[in-house]
Amino acid sequence: MSAPAPTRRIAARHLTLFSMYVPAIAAALEPRSSVAIVGIESHICVTQTALDLLAAGHAVYVLADAVSSCNPEEVPVALRRLAAAGVAVTTTESWIYEVMGDASIPAFKDVIKIVKDSGEDTKIALKALTPRI
Repeated sequence: MSAPAPTRRIAARHLTLFSMYVPAIAAALEPRSSVAIVGIESHICVTQTALDLLAAGHAVYVLADAVSSCNPEEVPVALRRLAAAGVAVTTTESWIYEVMGDASIPAFKDVIKIVKDSGEDTKIALKALTPRI
C-alpha cells in the first residue's frame, strides 16, 4: 500500500523540514483523514509530523514497528509522548487488519501473504521495542 505518486513528489520537495505536514500535503488530505506514519528519526520527523496532523484534526496512527532512530533509545520515548498526545501507537499488522476490516475483501489473501512474509522482521522490531515502551 504505497502513497499515490503525486503525494510522494510533494513530500520530496520539503526535505529540509522536520514535519512533513506541509501545505501541499494538507491540501491533498481530506478533512479528518486517517493517516498512518512510518519513518526514521521517530523523535524528530515522525513526532513533529504526527503532532501537526493531530492538531489539524486528523486521526493519526504511528506504526511502532516501522519507525526508527539512529539512537534506538529515542524510539520508546517518542512513542510514549505520541500516545500521551492522542496518537494511536500500534503495529503495522494491527493497522492493516483495522484498515481491511473484513476478510472478505478481494485483496485479503494478497495482504495476508505480505503480513506473513514480514512476520519475522516485525517480531524482531517489536522484541527490541516492547521492553522499553
